[in-house]
Amino acid sequence: MNKNTHRIGPSPFISVDEAGEGELVIFLHGIGGNKRNWIPNFNSFSKYFKTVAWDARGYGESDDYEGDLNFDDFASDLNKVIEYFSYEKAHLVGLSMGGRIALTFFKNYSYRVASLTLCDTHKGFRHFTKEQQEEFIKLRRDPLLSGKEPKDIAPIVAKTLIGNKNNKHVYEQLVDSMNRLHKFSYIKSIEASVKSDHTDILNKIDVPTLVVVGELDTLTPPSLAKEISNEIANSKLDIIKGAGHLSNIEQPDIFNEKVINFLFETSI
Repeated sequence: MNKNTHRIGPSPFISVDEAGEGELVIFLHGIGGNKRNWIPNFNSFSKYFKTVAWDARGYGESDDYEGDLNFDDFASDLNKVIEYFSYEKAHLVGLSMGGRIALTFFKNYSYRVASLTLCDTHKGFRHFTKEQQEEFIKLRRDPLLSGKEPKDIAPIVAKTLIGNKNNKHVYEQLVDSMNRLHKFSYIKSIEASVKSDHTDILNKIDVPTLVVVGELDTLTPPSLAKEISNEIANSKLDIIKGAGHLSNIEQPDIFNEKVINFLFETSI
């Protein structure tokens, strides 16, 4: 596979990896991730589709930026990426925060969405208990504000996300991912995430939608995925056995098969 890397402007420049031909599929990583999280999936998808994985603004090889972050900024950046590749529409595959970015993009640019695959995601923090919100922030933001670096919190957070705690390979991938975080951009993402909610978008979705969740996901459990699927007309739900919150990394072969089959069914 010949994978190309592009930097898409104007500022902040967004870094994406791209390969393959066909309908456009864009991978959107989670709050502690980057485009490398899709390495287990990229080759399989690029056999059939123009496949793109991005680093969101302030992540990976993309630029940091001045000022606060509004969650809608991610949607504007994503529209810029789709326009760069000269496509009218894209299939969006979003994990966790990436799923919420996909929902926000649908709210603002529904005419550019061919389908949605929402992986291990949630509706926003309105549906988290106060204790869940505090735990989410405490694990991620508070240590960084008190002087620690992403590498200091990576091992702790990674352990909360994996379904099989003995899967050393997946654990090491997650720690590596969090080690690469841009500290202050990451804090902005945490703050923007807690302020945003997507509940009101779900019943407006009118494109083919697949909801995917790891059977062992404790952060966004199958019960929540079922709620999301029930609120999106004609959506499908797939529960991936043996996976936690990072279903595409923990069970890549199953994930690839299920999502690729879904995309074959929903070709434009």
